[in-house]
Amino acid sequence: MSNEIQVSFEFFPPANKKMEEILWHSIQRLEPLGPRFVSVTYGADGSTRDRTHRIVRRIQAETELVCAPHLTCISAHREEVLAIAESYWQAGIRNMVALRGDPPKNAKVYKPYVGGFDYASDLVTGLLGVGEFDISVAAYPEVHPEALSADADLENLKRKIDAGASRAITQFFFDTGGYLRFRDRCQTMGLEVPIVPGILPITNFPRLLKFAANCGATVPSKLRERFSGLDNDPDTRRMIAASVAIEQVDELLRHGVSEFHFYTLNRAELTYAICHALGLRPLNQAKEQLS
Repeated sequence: MSNEIQVSFEFFPPANKKMEEILWHSIQRLEPLGPRFVSVTYGADGSTRDRTHRIVRRIQAETELVCAPHLTCISAHREEVLAIAESYWQAGIRNMVALRGDPPKNAKVYKPYVGGFDYASDLVTGLLGVGEFDISVAAYPEVHPEALSADADLENLKRKIDAGASRAITQFFFDTGGYLRFRDRCQTMGLEVPIVPGILPITNFPRLLKFAANCGATVPSKLRERFSGLDNDPDTRRMIAASVAIEQVDELLRHGVSEFHFYTLNRAELTYAICHALGLRPLNQAKEQLS
Protein backbone atom coordinates (compact mmCIF):
# COMPACT_ATOMS: atom_id res chain seq x y z
CA MET A 1 0.00 0.00 0.00
CA SER A 2 2.83 2.41 0.78
CA ASN A 3 3.83 2.28 -2.90
CA GLU A 4 0.32 3.28 -4.01
CA ILE A 5 -0.57 6.08 -1.60
CA GLN A 6 0.80 9.58 -2.21
CA VAL A 7 0.69 12.31 0.41
CA SER A 8 1.73 15.94 0.66
CA PHE A 9 1.93 18.21 3.68
CA GLU A 10 1.24 21.90 4.19
CA PHE A 11 3.13 24.08 6.66
CA PHE A 12 2.90 27.78 7.48
CA PRO A 13 5.69 30.26 8.29
CA PRO A 14 6.27 30.47 12.07
CA ALA A 15 5.89 33.80 13.84
CA ASN A 16 8.64 33.32 16.45
CA LYS A 17 11.59 31.13 17.41
CA LYS A 18 9.54 28.74 19.56
CA MET A 19 7.05 28.16 16.74
CA GLU A 20 9.92 27.61 14.32
CA GLU A 21 11.30 24.88 16.59
CA ILE A 22 7.89 23.18 16.55
CA LEU A 23 7.69 23.50 12.77
CA TRP A 24 11.16 22.06 12.24
CA HIS A 25 10.43 19.14 14.57
CA SER A 26 7.31 18.42 12.50
CA ILE A 27 9.23 18.59 9.23
CA GLN A 28 11.85 16.16 10.55
CA ARG A 29 9.14 13.82 11.86
CA LEU A 30 7.20 13.73 8.57
CA GLU A 31 10.08 13.76 6.08
CA PRO A 32 10.79 9.99 6.37
CA LEU A 33 7.28 9.26 5.05
CA GLY A 34 8.44 10.41 1.61
CA PRO A 35 5.75 12.95 0.68
CA ARG A 36 5.30 13.95 -2.96
CA PHE A 37 5.95 17.54 -1.81
CA VAL A 38 5.52 19.89 1.12
CA SER A 39 3.96 23.30 0.64
CA VAL A 40 4.60 26.50 2.58
CA THR A 41 1.79 29.03 2.80
CA TYR A 42 2.01 32.71 2.00
CA GLY A 43 -0.23 34.11 4.73
CA ALA A 44 -3.91 34.97 4.29
CA ASP A 45 -3.16 38.32 2.64
CA GLY A 46 0.40 37.81 1.42
CA SER A 47 1.76 39.30 4.65
CA THR A 48 4.24 36.53 5.49
CA ARG A 49 6.10 36.37 2.21
CA ASP A 50 9.58 37.03 3.65
CA ARG A 51 9.14 34.31 6.27
CA THR A 52 7.78 31.99 3.59
CA HIS A 53 10.86 32.49 1.44
CA ARG A 54 13.17 31.87 4.39
CA ILE A 55 11.46 28.61 5.38
CA VAL A 56 11.44 27.45 1.76
CA ARG A 57 15.16 28.11 1.46
CA ARG A 58 15.85 26.21 4.69
CA ILE A 59 13.79 23.19 3.61
CA GLN A 60 15.58 23.24 0.27
CA ALA A 61 19.01 23.41 1.92
CA GLU A 62 18.58 21.04 4.87
CA THR A 63 16.21 18.30 3.70
CA GLU A 64 15.56 16.00 0.75
CA LEU A 65 11.96 17.22 0.52
CA VAL A 66 10.41 18.64 -2.63
CA CYS A 67 9.15 22.09 -1.64
CA ALA A 68 6.15 23.81 -3.24
CA PRO A 69 5.94 27.44 -2.13
CA HIS A 70 2.62 29.25 -2.27
CA LEU A 71 2.30 32.34 -4.43
CA THR A 72 -0.75 34.62 -4.53
CA CYS A 73 -2.07 37.54 -6.52
CA ILE A 74 -2.49 39.75 -3.44
CA SER A 75 -0.86 43.18 -3.18
CA ALA A 76 1.97 42.59 -5.64
CA HIS A 77 2.83 43.68 -9.18
CA ARG A 78 3.28 41.05 -11.86
CA GLU A 79 6.99 41.82 -12.12
CA GLU A 80 7.44 41.28 -8.39
CA VAL A 81 5.64 37.93 -8.43
CA LEU A 82 7.51 36.76 -11.52
CA ALA A 83 10.83 37.78 -9.97
CA ILE A 84 10.03 35.60 -6.95
CA ALA A 85 9.12 32.72 -9.27
CA GLU A 86 12.35 33.22 -11.21
CA SER A 87 14.38 33.13 -7.98
CA TYR A 88 12.66 29.88 -7.00
CA TRP A 89 13.37 28.40 -10.43
CA GLN A 90 17.05 29.36 -10.17
CA ALA A 91 17.15 27.71 -6.74
CA GLY A 92 15.97 24.44 -8.25
CA ILE A 93 12.36 24.61 -7.10
CA ARG A 94 9.99 23.09 -9.66
CA ASN A 95 6.72 22.88 -7.72
CA MET A 96 4.38 25.77 -6.87
CA VAL A 97 0.94 26.34 -5.37
CA ALA A 98 -0.81 29.18 -7.23
CA LEU A 99 -3.66 30.92 -5.42
CA ARG A 100 -5.67 34.08 -5.83
CA GLY A 101 -5.31 34.69 -2.10
CA ASP A 102 -7.62 36.27 0.47
CA PRO A 103 -8.28 40.02 0.41
CA PRO A 104 -6.34 42.18 2.89
CA LYS A 105 -8.00 42.41 6.30
CA ASN A 106 -9.35 45.92 5.70
CA ALA A 107 -10.98 44.94 2.39
CA LYS A 108 -14.58 43.74 2.33
CA VAL A 109 -14.36 42.16 -1.13
CA TYR A 110 -11.58 41.02 -3.41
CA LYS A 111 -10.37 43.51 -5.99
CA PRO A 112 -7.51 42.69 -8.37
CA TYR A 113 -4.34 44.57 -7.54
CA VAL A 114 -3.54 47.21 -10.12
CA GLY A 115 -0.63 45.94 -12.18
CA GLY A 116 -0.85 42.48 -10.62
CA PHE A 117 -2.29 39.14 -11.62
CA ASP A 118 -6.06 39.30 -11.43
CA TYR A 119 -6.87 35.68 -10.61
CA ALA A 120 -5.18 32.33 -10.00
CA SER A 121 -5.65 31.26 -13.62
CA ASP A 122 -3.66 34.33 -14.70
CA LEU A 123 -0.99 33.50 -12.13
CA VAL A 124 -0.69 29.94 -13.46
CA THR A 125 -0.12 31.30 -16.97
CA GLY A 126 2.51 33.72 -15.67
CA LEU A 127 4.38 31.05 -13.72
CA LEU A 128 4.53 28.75 -16.72
CA GLY A 129 6.10 31.62 -18.63
CA VAL A 130 8.98 31.50 -16.14
CA GLY A 131 9.50 27.74 -16.25
CA GLU A 132 7.76 24.39 -16.51
CA PHE A 133 6.57 24.35 -12.90
CA ASP A 134 4.36 21.59 -11.56
CA ILE A 135 1.51 23.78 -10.29
CA SER A 136 -1.20 22.97 -7.77
CA VAL A 137 -4.34 25.11 -7.45
CA ALA A 138 -7.25 25.25 -5.03
CA ALA A 139 -10.67 23.60 -5.36
CA TYR A 140 -13.79 23.94 -3.22
CA PRO A 141 -16.09 20.90 -2.87
CA GLU A 142 -18.58 23.03 -0.92
CA VAL A 143 -18.19 26.07 -3.24
CA HIS A 144 -15.94 29.08 -2.65
CA PRO A 145 -17.72 31.58 -0.34
CA GLU A 146 -17.42 34.34 -2.98
CA ALA A 147 -18.59 32.24 -5.94
CA LEU A 148 -21.86 33.20 -7.62
CA SER A 149 -22.85 29.52 -7.87
CA ALA A 150 -21.44 26.00 -7.82
CA ASP A 151 -21.34 26.03 -11.63
CA ALA A 152 -19.45 29.34 -11.68
CA ASP A 153 -16.99 27.98 -9.13
CA LEU A 154 -16.38 24.89 -11.24
CA GLU A 155 -15.86 27.03 -14.34
CA ASN A 156 -13.22 28.96 -12.43
CA LEU A 157 -11.46 25.72 -11.52
CA LYS A 158 -11.56 24.71 -15.18
CA ARG A 159 -9.86 27.98 -16.16
CA LYS A 160 -7.02 27.19 -13.77
CA ILE A 161 -6.63 23.67 -15.12
CA ASP A 162 -6.84 24.86 -18.72
CA ALA A 163 -4.10 27.39 -17.93
CA GLY A 164 -1.77 24.51 -17.10
CA ALA A 165 -2.23 23.46 -13.46
CA SER A 166 -1.21 19.87 -12.73
CA ARG A 167 -3.64 19.16 -9.89
CA ALA A 168 -6.26 20.72 -7.68
CA ILE A 169 -6.08 20.46 -3.88
CA THR A 170 -9.39 20.88 -2.11
CA GLN A 171 -10.28 23.01 0.84
CA PHE A 172 -10.69 20.79 3.90
CA PHE A 173 -14.05 19.11 4.28
CA PHE A 174 -15.85 16.59 6.48
CA ASP A 175 -18.67 15.70 4.09
CA THR A 176 -16.97 12.89 2.18
CA GLY A 177 -20.02 12.32 0.00
CA GLY A 178 -19.90 15.96 -1.03
CA TYR A 179 -16.27 15.59 -2.09
CA LEU A 180 -17.04 12.48 -4.12
CA ARG A 181 -19.92 14.23 -5.91
CA PHE A 182 -17.62 17.17 -6.61
CA ARG A 183 -14.98 14.83 -8.02
CA ASP A 184 -17.62 13.28 -10.28
CA ARG A 185 -18.64 16.73 -11.54
CA CYS A 186 -15.00 17.54 -12.30
CA GLN A 187 -14.65 14.33 -14.30
CA THR A 188 -17.90 15.02 -16.16
CA MET A 189 -16.54 18.44 -17.06
CA GLY A 190 -13.41 16.84 -18.50
CA LEU A 191 -10.94 17.95 -15.83
CA GLU A 192 -8.34 15.23 -16.22
CA VAL A 193 -6.11 16.11 -13.28
CA PRO A 194 -6.10 14.72 -9.73
CA ILE A 195 -8.61 16.38 -7.40
CA VAL A 196 -6.65 15.82 -4.21
CA PRO A 197 -8.66 15.89 -0.98
CA GLY A 198 -7.38 18.30 1.65
CA ILE A 199 -7.45 16.69 5.09
CA LEU A 200 -7.40 18.79 8.27
CA PRO A 201 -6.55 16.84 11.43
CA ILE A 202 -8.44 18.56 14.23
CA THR A 203 -5.87 19.86 16.70
CA ASN A 204 -8.13 22.58 18.11
CA PHE A 205 -11.91 22.34 17.66
CA PRO A 206 -12.81 26.01 18.38
CA ARG A 207 -10.15 27.09 15.87
CA LEU A 208 -11.56 24.60 13.37
CA LEU A 209 -14.98 26.26 13.68
CA LYS A 210 -13.41 29.63 12.83
CA PHE A 211 -11.60 28.16 9.83
CA ALA A 212 -14.82 26.54 8.63
CA ALA A 213 -16.81 29.77 8.98
CA ASN A 214 -14.23 31.63 6.88
CA CYS A 215 -14.07 29.12 4.04
CA GLY A 216 -17.62 27.80 3.96
CA ALA A 217 -16.82 24.27 5.11
CA THR A 218 -19.62 22.37 6.84
CA VAL A 219 -18.99 20.98 10.31
CA PRO A 220 -21.49 18.13 10.83
CA SER A 221 -23.47 17.99 14.08
CA LYS A 222 -22.06 14.51 14.68
CA LEU A 223 -18.56 15.99 14.74
CA ARG A 224 -19.62 18.70 17.18
CA GLU A 225 -21.07 16.04 19.46
CA ARG A 226 -17.85 14.02 19.41
CA PHE A 227 -15.81 16.97 20.67
CA SER A 228 -18.43 18.28 23.09
CA GLY A 229 -17.23 18.47 26.70
CA LEU A 230 -13.58 17.88 25.88
CA ASP A 231 -12.27 21.44 26.30
CA ASN A 232 -10.15 20.40 29.28
CA ASP A 233 -9.33 16.88 28.11
CA PRO A 234 -6.55 17.14 25.49
CA ASP A 235 -5.71 13.42 25.52
CA THR A 236 -9.25 12.37 24.61
CA ARG A 237 -9.47 15.17 22.03
CA ARG A 238 -6.40 13.79 20.27
CA MET A 239 -7.84 10.28 20.27
CA ILE A 240 -11.14 11.50 18.82
CA ALA A 241 -9.34 13.65 16.24
CA ALA A 242 -7.25 10.71 15.04
CA SER A 243 -10.33 8.51 14.85
CA VAL A 244 -12.29 11.09 12.81
CA ALA A 245 -9.49 11.59 10.29
CA ILE A 246 -8.73 7.88 9.91
CA GLU A 247 -12.42 7.17 9.28
CA GLN A 248 -12.43 9.90 6.63
CA VAL A 249 -9.35 8.68 4.75
CA ASP A 250 -10.54 5.06 4.97
CA GLU A 251 -13.82 6.01 3.30
CA LEU A 252 -11.96 7.96 0.60
CA LEU A 253 -9.67 4.97 0.01
CA ARG A 254 -12.71 2.76 -0.55
CA HIS A 255 -13.78 5.17 -3.29
CA GLY A 256 -10.49 4.99 -5.14
CA VAL A 257 -8.70 8.01 -3.68
CA SER A 258 -4.96 7.41 -3.45
CA GLU A 259 -3.53 10.91 -2.93
CA PHE A 260 -4.04 13.09 0.14
CA HIS A 261 -2.92 16.58 1.16
CA PHE A 262 -2.65 17.26 4.90
CA TYR A 263 -3.08 20.68 6.47
CA THR A 264 -0.72 19.97 9.35
CA LEU A 265 -0.94 23.34 11.15
CA ASN A 266 2.78 22.68 11.78
CA ARG A 267 2.00 19.72 14.05
CA ALA A 268 3.20 16.26 13.10
CA GLU A 269 1.56 13.89 15.59
CA LEU A 270 -1.93 13.47 14.14
CA THR A 271 -0.79 13.64 10.53
CA TYR A 272 1.84 10.96 11.17
CA ALA A 273 -0.74 8.71 12.84
CA ILE A 274 -3.17 9.09 9.94
CA CYS A 275 -0.44 8.34 7.41
CA HIS A 276 0.49 5.23 9.39
CA ALA A 277 -3.14 4.12 9.23
CA LEU A 278 -3.01 4.67 5.46
CA GLY A 279 -0.16 2.18 5.28
CA LEU A 280 2.73 4.59 4.91
CA ARG A 281 5.95 3.73 6.69
CA PRO A 282 9.27 5.58 6.99
CA LEU A 283 11.28 5.01 3.82
CA ASN A 284 14.15 3.21 5.58
CA GLN A 285 11.72 0.89 7.36
CA ALA A 286 9.86 0.16 4.12
CA LYS A 287 13.14 -0.71 2.37
CA GLU A 288 14.09 -3.08 5.21
CA GLN A 289 10.75 -4.88 4.91
CA LEU A 290 11.26 -5.36 1.15
CA SER A 291 14.83 -6.66 1.51
